[in-house]
Amino acid sequence: MSESARHKGPAGSGAPQFAEAKEEFDEAKEEFAAAKEKWRREFDKRVDGDAAVRNQSRIEVKPIYTPEDWNGGYMNDLGFPGQMPMTRGIYPSMHRGKAWTQRQLVGLGTPEDTNLRQKELLRAGATGVSIGPGNVHFRGYDIDEVEPELLGTCGAAMCTVEDTDLYLKDIPIDQVSIGANDPSPFTIAAQVLTVAKQRGIPWHKLTGTSNQSDYISHFVANHMFYRLSLKGARRVLVDHIWFMNENVPNWNPLSIVGMHMQQAGATPAQAMAFALSSAILHAGDCMERGMAPDTFLPRFTFFFDVSISLFEEIAKFRAGRRLWARIVTERFGSEDPRSRRFKFHAQTSGSELTRTQPLNNITRVTVQAIAGILGGLQSLHTDSYDEALSVPTQEAARIAVNTQNILREEAHLMDVIDPLGGSYYVESMTKSMEEEIEAIIAQIDDAGGMFAAVEAGMVQAMIGESALAHQKRIDAGEDRVIGVNVYQLEDEVIDQKPLERPDPQKIQAQLARFAVYKEKRDRDAVSRALDDLAAAANDPSRNVFAEIVAASENAVTHGEIVACLRRELGFGKPLVVI
Repeated sequence: MSESARHKGPAGSGAPQFAEAKEEFDEAKEEFAAAKEKWRREFDKRVDGDAAVRNQSRIEVKPIYTPEDWNGGYMNDLGFPGQMPMTRGIYPSMHRGKAWTQRQLVGLGTPEDTNLRQKELLRAGATGVSIGPGNVHFRGYDIDEVEPELLGTCGAAMCTVEDTDLYLKDIPIDQVSIGANDPSPFTIAAQVLTVAKQRGIPWHKLTGTSNQSDYISHFVANHMFYRLSLKGARRVLVDHIWFMNENVPNWNPLSIVGMHMQQAGATPAQAMAFALSSAILHAGDCMERGMAPDTFLPRFTFFFDVSISLFEEIAKFRAGRRLWARIVTERFGSEDPRSRRFKFHAQTSGSELTRTQPLNNITRVTVQAIAGILGGLQSLHTDSYDEALSVPTQEAARIAVNTQNILREEAHLMDVIDPLGGSYYVESMTKSMEEEIEAIIAQIDDAGGMFAAVEAGMVQAMIGESALAHQKRIDAGEDRVIGVNVYQLEDEVIDQKPLERPDPQKIQAQLARFAVYKEKRDRDAVSRALDDLAAAANDPSRNVFAEIVAASENAVTHGEIVACLRRELGFGKPLVVI
């Protein structure tokens, strides 16, 4: 058969067949346009004024989506899970092959108290451990530096290797993934490594994440917990990444956090854009230190808030996954497919939980969890319904765990990968979110990158404007919150009993044990370790985190390590933009 005949097809079927197909296409277009116009007229009769509806990212949401709203190509825009452009998931099997990790953050009272709660959650279905110290720890102090009344109320009262060992008592840390909620300088991570060594567990068997390692998110939106100067935290983070990559290869040393920023008031699109801009900053810093992209990018992870804006959140995660795959390829020249994986942990939005009618929060958390799961997360924390009142009670924590169990076992959310893929609405919104996120990243780039933008207060100002606008919409009743500005109960009495304060006798016993711990240790070894730490902080050729690990092995406390680095690298003073 000649080449010309091959293109013409069967004899006599060329031009007439094309004309017939075009006629059918034109008729379908006319039918579509007529049906759409009829629907529009009927819709306008029933919807008074048809005021524009916008999601939290202020992207307009149409009343209906059709093929006109998404005409992308399947392979270019969706593809298959585990393949570029990564829209549908980072692994070929996603949740069909392995469920997300259920990681419930818990911390209260003493390390022993939290250990008992953590083991109960593991029995209830949680599959990972999160170490949650109290606010005193987050502020960088030891438990004997504050009033006892402050201890154990918002996390466990802990500051030593002994405390971390008790927190993890009877928990097989070589088999269970650990989330260390541990801002710079990462003393909990160092203590976990010391506990592993004491238990005879090789570091390569440890899996987990330094959950609070992204200093940018703390500087911008978590001021109370910001420990070191901005430049000092930048130095320690890169040292931490290098050390963990070399010595604890199955640990994720960086969790880039969009969660704090969204909780502070950023829109979903802004939170994703700020997180990706932070990731670009951290990747650039690692490369300047001499690390090749594909040696550290596979261990980058992300941490996001999930609001109740269901479809917007799903689109946020799909867009972020697609953008990250493109960023690591185009900006950093990554060739390893593992570097393109947008691995993220999600936590349901605590800022959306209400003190009024608190049982409604169970529904809110469920919707938020569904958004995260359908968005393709790798691990999930579901808030307890009473978190607007106190640290979660035992019953509320169990309900939070079972919310995930029900969604996995009864609702069958694991059965289909990216089940909303191909939806005209979801694909259109994914594209719109992608464009909005890219526009914000471009703003950050034009400002000199994320570090410069944060140093100048640009990011903080953007978040503040979004937070204020959102609150104004709530105050005006435009954004309706059940039990707050609509469907209120007159003279409501909240009979939900918050968690009781920690037993004062237990707290005093913890303080007494801490005093004994400090008294019994080798003071000369402590002094030498702190001298080495100070010297490393002032010597760019030395690894600061390596000395933090050495200090932990020599019984130096959390507060002592932080105090030393504050003297050498500067005290953390976040820029607050009003």
